[in-house]
Amino acid sequence: IMSNKEVAEQRDTVQAEFNAADSSRMAVEADYNAALVRLDELVSKNTEIEGLLGDKDGEIAKLRNQIDAIVKNKNATAAELGKAKRLINILNGKVQTYEQRIAALESDNERLGVEREMLVEERDSLDAEREQLAKLGSILHVSNIRMMPIDIKRGGKKVTETQKAKRVDVLRIMFDIDENRIKETSVTEFFLRISGPSGNVLSNAAYGSGVTKLDDGQSLNYTLSKLIEVKKNTMVSDVVVDWNQDSDYQSGDYRIEIYHAGFKVGGGNVTLK
Repeated sequence: IMSNKEVAEQRDTVQAEFNAADSSRMAVEADYNAALVRLDELVSKNTEIEGLLGDKDGEIAKLRNQIDAIVKNKNATAAELGKAKRLINILNGKVQTYEQRIAALESDNERLGVEREMLVEERDSLDAEREQLAKLGSILHVSNIRMMPIDIKRGGKKVTETQKAKRVDVLRIMFDIDENRIKETSVTEFFLRISGPSGNVLSNAAYGSGVTKLDDGQSLNYTLSKLIEVKKNTMVSDVVVDWNQDSDYQSGDYRIEIYHAGFKVGGGNVTLK
């Protein structure tokens, strides 16, 4: 009876020791698995870290091999499990170092991203400003604007200038186009708007009147337009545009406005008696 009792007690002691050892091994295995999860998260965040962790001869690989051997050994001693815990602590320390490195890289990337966006915005702003300056610089300007009321007699053989409204047959507009260093050589359209004494715009679609758009989007009724070949760095002198109308001209002030590329580029007036 005493012998059986001693055997039972020894069996219970061994079982308790086994359970304790198994519990310790499982705890070590749980810590190890947690460390592996952190490693997987690092790999998913950074390809450079993936290369370091995948190196078979690297420190991480050596640590994992040693820990694997202990954790998979169901008969691992307490000393071996203690060694495994120390190795897991080392592994976690290296993981933490990599995590800090990735956090720093992400912070730098975020800062660089913000700086890059600022540079892109600045570049776009400069491009827009440069484009606007080029556009404004290519606007042609006119000078020496004259309005000549013309009296035509003898079937066009005699042409004289007059100030009397009842004798005016044609309003002749003359002007110069100043040289421009930006505008490339091309045929360019100018729009002329003539306003009568009452402020109304002289207009007749049969004689070329119409509507155009200004740079600000507003519509502009014009009296007539003129296509003129303009050469870069070259002045165009004495451009002549004649306006004919079926009705008689009224006495008073007549005003001419000249537009190019949506901008007013000159103006003048004449008074008829």
